[in-house]
Amino acid sequence: MLRIGLTGGIGSGKSTVAKIFEVLGIPVYYADDAAKRLMNEDDNLKQQIIQHFGSEAYTDGQLNRGFIAKMVFNNKEKLELLNSLTHPAVIHDSEEWIKAQTAPYTIREAALIFESGINKYLDYVIGVSSPEELRIERTMKRDNVSREEVLKRMKSQIEENEKITLCDFVIYNNEEQFIMPQVLELHKRLIIAKS
Repeated sequence: MLRIGLTGGIGSGKSTVAKIFEVLGIPVYYADDAAKRLMNEDDNLKQQIIQHFGSEAYTDGQLNRGFIAKMVFNNKEKLELLNSLTHPAVIHDSEEWIKAQTAPYTIREAALIFESGINKYLDYVIGVSSPEELRIERTMKRDNVSREEVLKRMKSQIEENEKITLCDFVIYNNEEQFIMPQVLELHKRLIIAKS
């Protein structure tokens, strides 16, 4: 079974692309959702977070998201620390998930595929590319946040052009090209690559 990564900058439309793959019968592992779940369910990860961020990191056994967000969003070192604790748990969880799948390939959707080093565990990486201004507008609308907040989040990711050059395949989500035919073509190529 091929292991495929799916990545792109904030607001690029990678979740939309992932949903199309799901409609085609391809299982998708959503790394961000898994990280949120594991921070609440993985006892070892919870202990590490408490050790590094203090007992206020959890309230009634659940991650205190507001407290953690305040600590990491303006502090690059704290964000890197949180990611260094979370990524290994997510990688382990995704490996267990992949073992249970039977499709010709699986997709691991994550914003930080290269930043987390997960690309070493993948056969190919698909990048979703979208113009910066469009990404900013989409994210402001989707998350109901200011332009400044979106730009701050973008700074915590590898620059889009650099990320796309690291990918094996690129889907352009620029409102000039339809994404469905691009996904279908890539799906065909991956099925052939598997056989």
